[in-house]
Amino acid sequence: MANRLRPVGLDFIATAPVRLVFAQEISAAPEAVFHALNDDVPGWAEWFAAVTHARSTDDGAGRDIRLKGGGRFRETVIAAKEPELYAYRVDVTNAPGARALAEEWRLLPAGTGTRVQWTFGADGTAPFRWVMKAARAGLGRAFRDAVTSLDRRLAERG
Repeated sequence: MANRLRPVGLDFIATAPVRLVFAQEISAAPEAVFHALNDDVPGWAEWFAAVTHARSTDDGAGRDIRLKGGGRFRETVIAAKEPELYAYRVDVTNAPGARALAEEWRLLPAGTGTRVQWTFGADGTAPFRWVMKAARAGLGRAFRDAVTSLDRRLAERG
C-alpha cells in the first residue's frame, strides 16, 4: 500500500470532484445502524459483500479495510455522531491514481426505520476519476445489497 492520499475533512465530501450518492430506506432504527457502522467494524465483512476484512485501529479512530479484488485501505474516522453520521477518509491505499477519498453515511429517521445515505467523495488522476464515475452503477448495487443485508442482520439480532 504505497499510495498515501491527501488528508481531507468532512467538507471534502460535499466538494469532491467525483461525488456518488446513494440512498435507501431500511427498517432498522438509526441507532442500530450507527452502532453497526461505528462499533462493529469487523461485522462489515458479514453484511457488505465487497469487504473481505475489516478491523478497527487506534482505539476506534481508524480502520483497516480489504476488499474483494485486492483493494486495501487504511482509514481515519473523521466523524462519528450518534445516531446520524459516520464518516471516514482514506489515508493510504493500493488504488492507483487516487489522491483523496472519503465516505459519509447519513442516517435519517424514516418512520420507524432509517433512510441510509452513502456519499462517496473522490479525487485523483483523470483516469481514476473516469473509473469512479463509470463504477457508479456497480457501487450503487453494492450499496443497496449491503444495506439490505445489514437490515436483515440487525433484524435477526433483534
